[in-house]
Amino acid sequence: MDDVLRPVGRTLLRDRAYESLREAIVRGELAPGALLKDSDLADRLGLSRAPVRDALARLTAEGLVETKPQSYTRVTRPVTRIVRDAASVIRVMHELAARTAVPLLGPEAVRAMREANERFAAAVRARDVEAALAADDDLHGVLVLACGNHAAAATIDRYTPLVRRVERRLFGDAGSCGSAELHTRLIDACAAGDAEEAVCVTTGIWAALEHLADDAVEVSEVTGVPAPPEP
Repeated sequence: MDDVLRPVGRTLLRDRAYESLREAIVRGELAPGALLKDSDLADRLGLSRAPVRDALARLTAEGLVETKPQSYTRVTRPVTRIVRDAASVIRVMHELAARTAVPLLGPEAVRAMREANERFAAAVRARDVEAALAADDDLHGVLVLACGNHAAAATIDRYTPLVRRVERRLFGDAGSCGSAELHTRLIDACAAGDAEEAVCVTTGIWAALEHLADDAVEVSEVTGVPAPPEP
């Protein structure tokens, strides 16, 4: 697996540091419970400490990092309530996107969704989690883009990282992941111009992720690496 913590360019350093660190956390390269030192991260990213500190502050506000002053900064561990809350918000935003977008969709948008679902199904069968996530984002992104609601899109982007670690487990289980079939129902509803059915299917897709959050586990169960003790 490529290391996403590679040196970044000099443009918008805070944003680039934030994006690199967020991706590393979501992909598990910075594991739940891992201690984060701004000096170490700055060296790995090829940056000074200032943009890294800004990025860590932003990630703390978003719930991916937790800090205890004069003690530690570390990647948060999945917490059922937090993951469920984030998944609920994402579900509502996608429901809004579906309700608004379906009357506006043309044949080209529907074709793009079908193509994305084909890629998604193939990736799930191959247990290619990264490709599955990318295809899933592309499929739902058609509706988010078509609805034209920038606040909904920003909210989805804000809360998706909190559920993505759980989502990776779902898409990695080819035997139990039924998302491709639900996607097909969603696309058929979009093709028929049935906004209410599209919203209903969207609810089912994201509700499954909410239920999966109930099984969120501590880092020691996933990696065998115990979390740092509380001082």
